[in-house]
Amino acid sequence: MGKERLSFKEMCAQFEVTPRTLRYYEYIELLHPEREGRSRFYNPRDVARMTLILRGRRFGFSLEELRQWLLIYDKEGTEAQMRAWVPIAQEKLIGLQKQQKEISQSVNELSEMIETVSAEFNQS
Repeated sequence: MGKERLSFKEMCAQFEVTPRTLRYYEYIELLHPEREGRSRFYNPRDVARMTLILRGRRFGFSLEELRQWLLIYDKEGTEAQMRAWVPIAQEKLIGLQKQQKEISQSVNELSEMIETVSAEFNQS
């Protein structure tokens, strides 16, 4: 990163999020920027938290699940956080695998339908 702190604008740019998103994450206490007047500055801890938040969202975690998980770190530390995370992540993985299977079946069905319909219209 190279910088000790990121400004609000830099944080939005680095993570490709809107200002509204960043303000919302602060509002629901996922991030805790330092304030100097009206300016917000994000330290390396906030940057790490944002990385985890966005990764968690990509994996299907709700913001409340992420907030609770980050609270475990704040109160009990890394080891407790990781112990709590593993069973939750295993559930998410099972859900994603189920979705993957359903999507694969849908892709196959749609491909077959396209082939069938295309064949019917090409015979006409």
